[in-house]
Formats: sequence, C-alpha cells, structure tokens
Amino acid sequence: MDLCELKRKEVINICDGKRLGFVTDLEFDMETGCIRAIIVPGPCRLWGILGREQDYRFPFENIRSVGPDVILIDVDLEKCLQHTHF
Repeated sequence: MDLCELKRKEVINICDGKRLGFVTDLEFDMETGCIRAIIVPGPCRLWGILGREQDYRFPFENIRSVGPDVILIDVDLEKCLQHTHF
C-alpha cells in the first residue's frame, strides 16, 4: 500500500465514532523506515474561512484496522494535536 492509497481512506475514531478526515502525510522512523504516525488535517474554523485547527498526529500503534475505505483508530483527540509551523 502506498501513500496515494492511504490518502483515499477516511480516518474514524472508534472511541466516539467521529469522522476525522483523510490522511495527508506520514511520519517515518529514519533509522528503520517504519511508519511512526499518520497525519490528518484538523477541523476547519468557521466553514474554512479562517483556516484550520492544528493537525492531528495519530501514532501507528493507535491504528486498529485498515479497511478498503476507512482506517479505524482508537485515540484521545486532545493528545494527538500537533503544532505545525511552516
């Protein structure tokens, strides 16, 4: 499976059934080449006019299942927020 295939899968939190969005990026371990986490954009502010909230970073160990259409995760959303600076 490559990043293009992952980007077409919706991420859903099984704790509350919340739809979180689609994968936009991956974080890798530079030494092993293994995936450390998936990155999903945060929610929109005021219908997207004011941009987005912080991105979500979901550690690989929180992924419970990868299906044909969705990725199921089990996380506390507050712990997965990450600050991004460009």
